[in-house]
Amino acid sequence: MTLLLLAVSRPLKPPHAGTHPLAAIVPRPMQRLYDLMLLIDSSAPEERQREIIAEVESLLGSGGTIVSAHDWGVRRTTFEIDHRPEAAYHLYQFEGESSLLDRLNHSLKITDGVLRHRVIRQDSSSPPPPPSPDPAPLRRDDEPDGRVAARAAADAPPEPADATTE
Repeated sequence: MTLLLLAVSRPLKPPHAGTHPLAAIVPRPMQRLYDLMLLIDSSAPEERQREIIAEVESLLGSGGTIVSAHDWGVRRTTFEIDHRPEAAYHLYQFEGESSLLDRLNHSLKITDGVLRHRVIRQDSSSPPPPPSPDPAPLRRDDEPDGRVAARAAADAPPEPADATTE
C-alpha cells in the first residue's frame, strides 16, 4: 500500500508541447508589412512592362493592401542579369499574409520579363521607403571613357614621320 501512495503522491509532469489533447495551435491571419523590389527587363516592350506591373498590382490588391508604389525608372544594375545591364526598378510596400507571399513568389518566378524580385518583411519601426532616387546617368557604349581613351592613346605605336622633310 505504501508503494501505491508514493506513486499517487508524486506530482504529475506537465505534458510536452503538442501532446495535450486540449491544446491546439490555431493559425490566425496576420497582416504584416512587406517591401517588394521588382526588377523588370528594360528591353521588353513598354506594353509588356505595363502588363507585368498591372499583374503584380492586381495580385497584391487581391490578397492584401498596397501601401505605396514607387517607380524608380531604368537604372544600371550592379552586375548583368541574363546578359542585361539595365532594369526597370519598382518598389512596392504592401500589407498581406503568408499565403499572398506564396502566390506572389510563384507568379513572379514564372513571369517572363521579371529579372529579379525580393520580398522583405518590415518591422513596425522601419523607416518609410526612400523617395525615388535621381536617375543614374546611363553610360553610353559609343562614348569612350576618358581614362581608357587616354591610356589607349599612350599605348598606341608612334605615327610614322613624314618622308617629305629633308
